[in-house]
Amino acid sequence: MSDSEQTFLDVAITEVLPELQAVNKNILEEHLQSIGVETSDDLRFVTEADLMTALRPVQARKLLSAWKQKYQTPENSSLSSVEASSTQSLSLLSLSPQSLSSTSSSSPGCDIQWDDNFEIPWSKLPAEVMHFLERGKRPRPKLRRQMVRIVVTEMMEKCPHVGRKHSIDVARKMVAKYPNSLQDLIEGEIVGAGYLSLVKQLQNRIENVRRTSTPKIRKRKHQTDSDHTDEIPLEERAAMQDTYGCIKWNVEFLPLEETPESQQQKMEKLKVMFQQADTNPEEVKSLMKSTYYTQRLHVNQGKSIKCLREEWPFWFDELGMSVHFKELTGIDLKETFTRNLDLKGKRLLDYLTTVAVSKSKVFLQTYARLQRMRGPQSGCSDDVKEMVLLLLSYFEEKEESMLLCVEDTCLADEVQLEQVPLTPTIIVCGQSCYSSRRYMLSVDRHLVSTNISSFISALCLMFGSYYNFNIHYPSELASTLEFLQRCFFSINPEKGTKVENKNSKRRLSVNPRVLTLIQDLADHEWR
Repeated sequence: MSDSEQTFLDVAITEVLPELQAVNKNILEEHLQSIGVETSDDLRFVTEADLMTALRPVQARKLLSAWKQKYQTPENSSLSSVEASSTQSLSLLSLSPQSLSSTSSSSPGCDIQWDDNFEIPWSKLPAEVMHFLERGKRPRPKLRRQMVRIVVTEMMEKCPHVGRKHSIDVARKMVAKYPNSLQDLIEGEIVGAGYLSLVKQLQNRIENVRRTSTPKIRKRKHQTDSDHTDEIPLEERAAMQDTYGCIKWNVEFLPLEETPESQQQKMEKLKVMFQQADTNPEEVKSLMKSTYYTQRLHVNQGKSIKCLREEWPFWFDELGMSVHFKELTGIDLKETFTRNLDLKGKRLLDYLTTVAVSKSKVFLQTYARLQRMRGPQSGCSDDVKEMVLLLLSYFEEKEESMLLCVEDTCLADEVQLEQVPLTPTIIVCGQSCYSSRRYMLSVDRHLVSTNISSFISALCLMFGSYYNFNIHYPSELASTLEFLQRCFFSINPEKGTKVENKNSKRRLSVNPRVLTLIQDLADHEWR
């Protein structure tokens, strides 16, 4: 669905139900898209049952009444009574015998406040499941599936039209009761909202139950040049990716003790200090922090990477990158990565090299190739290289989108930048990551750092660049970057995405493949 259609849906819902909470509105928009609503004319065919994923019956009827009046046209008015009759007949055919008896009442088989009053059927769960829950242990995958089946059965008995909003509410209740057993945890660290893998399981089970009795017909949209519009500025459409994961993306005012002149003076001082060999790191840190306002102003105004590199040279080394990243996201860049590496790195490597290799022949071949390249080398840095390369293979994403190998003697001005992606890319000086002891970083095909001594430092600089300079994750690296973001850099927004939007298709808040790996890791007993 294009951005213009999303804007239209937002208006179409808000003008009738201005009091509707944002989360319910987003759920409703996603569901309308999923059932085939692609133009304003499609709203005439929406039924009350279609709206029950996020609305209560009276809200749904208000919306239907307003839409059918607003979008009724002379050409289709003569067909309205026939369409209404056929829509009702089709909806009756799709209901089970138990549901038919409730269609004559004002509510389509739902207690209006069922989700508020819903009690998790703990007493119906198998004793073995409760044994794990009550002792704070994570149920094995098979037991967890049994639990989900029982809970979904109870949910659908209360309301056949249960939707994602209800799954979220139920998952939250379950996790609140037994957090140690049901939260998304890796080595004791909460990943994401903590309950998203449970929401996914509940939703999958609900869809499986419905699939046998409620087939859906979805229309394919024929896209033309007229589908695209310049009505909405690019900056506004990109704002979600730009601000994703940030706590201080746009600073409206200068600090009280600062003026534009003092900011300019400090910027010039930093340039001079960058040319000196004996700079004081603490002074650099202080100056970078106090000029954060101007740095954000420059990048949000759209200044080029080349210009930013000239005006803020310290921004592109480890210290400056980390200072800005901490102000922007609240996260210590390298410290957070290394801490999570200690907590989760060995578990991830063990899972990839013992479980994942048995599931895919291609992945097994990649692992064997990496082992030959690595040889007898060992150590933390080599483990991180192997982890990143295996993640790329696991998610079926190309190494060259993140890493580009050049000759080990290659100088900065010898790198053929036309072969480098526009997005942040690590230049590996050597035949492979394992043989390299020197790295460079390219951003927007500009070498912004040319003498990085460790792979971990290069990886952190690459990742930090996406956030510091408003760069979207390329779709070619969407899964790997989001997994690193959530599990190793501890950035876990519940809404939005950092991935570029190439085809106007709305993306889920958490990549399903990332969520599956997180859940598999949590279940993996490796010690």
